[in-house]
Amino acid sequence: MLSFIWTLLIGLIAGAIAKSIMPGKIRGGFLLTMLLGVGGSIVGRMIGRAVGLYAQGETAGLIMSVLGAVVILFLYGKIKS
Repeated sequence: MLSFIWTLLIGLIAGAIAKSIMPGKIRGGFLLTMLLGVGGSIVGRMIGRAVGLYAQGETAGLIMSVLGAVVILFLYGKIKS
């Protein structure tokens, strides 16, 4: 249970950082920011495994979570416009 709460907290931090990095007004509240960060962690882990940074079963850190969230926001912006 504690690891789940920790994942959500790191997701919230990563999502907030990613939203502040990306230009433009990005709507969404607390939960959307948290989900963005958790999704960014998943994308960041996939990127890290593709380039050989992470082994099977390793999780992404904060920096890769932010990078993954930025990728998600970039793709969202491209799809939306």
